[in-house]
Amino acid sequence: MNKSIYDLAAQVGEALVQRGASLTLAESCTGGGVAHAVTAVPGSSGWFGAGFVTYANSAKQKLLGVSPETLAEEGAVSESVVVAMAQGALDAAGADYAVALSGIAGPGGGTEDKPVGTLWFCWAGPGTIVSRKYLLSGSRDQVREQAITISLKQLLHQITESTTV
Repeated sequence: MNKSIYDLAAQVGEALVQRGASLTLAESCTGGGVAHAVTAVPGSSGWFGAGFVTYANSAKQKLLGVSPETLAEEGAVSESVVVAMAQGALDAAGADYAVALSGIAGPGGGTEDKPVGTLWFCWAGPGTIVSRKYLLSGSRDQVREQAITISLKQLLHQITESTTV
């Protein structure tokens, strides 16, 4: 793991510890990469209890409660799906904060409407849900690494801007 990702994960952990808060993750295209980053930090078991790698739509439905209708109408790479993933992860894990992401890392799988590199993210915390679409470039590994970095940077921002848990 690169040092900047590790450092971000450690900062997220410090911020969560300072607030007595916990984190859960709902990942698709990163395949557990964000969870790998946070669990590389010593003591992460004190603030990270559960992560969900829901690569298949059936897993998004069964583990996170994403509705089949939403998946059929919007597709897995959509704002409504990542918001549902984040909410489902929060409910299942009983955590204070969640990050959810779903995207097309490539090299194939893209469409005209959703080209390779399209990712949707959701950061959910006490009283806050932020979702955002990104169009990333590079190889599959580069897209996934960028997605992990974005997940952690925006999570850190959300935690440090929040005043209550």
